[in-house]
Amino acid sequence: MTDDAIAAGRTTRRGVLAGGVSLLGAGCLGGTGGGDTDTPSLTDHPVGGNLGEQPTLGPDPAEATATIVAFEDPSCPRCAAFESSTVPEIRSELVEPGTAAFVSRTIPVVYPWGEPAIQALEATYARDADAFWALLDHYFDEQDAFDAANVLDRTESFLHDETDVDATAVVADAESEAYDDAVQIDRSAGEAADVSATPTVFLFRDGQYRTRATGSVSFDLVTRALEL
Repeated sequence: MTDDAIAAGRTTRRGVLAGGVSLLGAGCLGGTGGGDTDTPSLTDHPVGGNLGEQPTLGPDPAEATATIVAFEDPSCPRCAAFESSTVPEIRSELVEPGTAAFVSRTIPVVYPWGEPAIQALEATYARDADAFWALLDHYFDEQDAFDAANVLDRTESFLHDETDVDATAVVADAESEAYDDAVQIDRSAGEAADVSATPTVFLFRDGQYRTRATGSVSFDLVTRALEL
């Protein structure tokens, strides 16, 4: 990708129960977040801004029967558990048939290595969406191998070996926080929605907010909340 194309990508990158019942459990950092008390639409909800420009699996969030917006930290053990136990079913049963869109929003709330990892994720997404998802999966799969001292070196090795992106350029951008605007947009969305722990998952059906869940989020909870 040319520098002009990367710059353009940087500019456009971000720009069970009706009634708002909260299904809250303990997530990483032990926070629970606040409950939503109204039923805003997807476009009016704090987490719904510019979802078409967020990393997304499945259909357009604005057109999907259901939209799942997940706030995760690559260093969060509960997020890793969610990714291994629940997300595969979300992908196979809801995303692949085109029923639901799964949207990733990342916030660093647990271990220090999560911050440079998220900078690297944003720099990767600006270049290639498939590489973003591969790197995110890698962080969760190999979580115990990362720390603040090695995360970018290990990131560069993975991207070089497993993707087509310029791994050295991604790491340079992560170090300089070239995509910090995107990082801060997710932080702001999380703060506006009172996200204080990860994973926190927001569930929408037919463009309307249903509920949120934090911590141990099961596939059954997701499908019951969305009536799927």
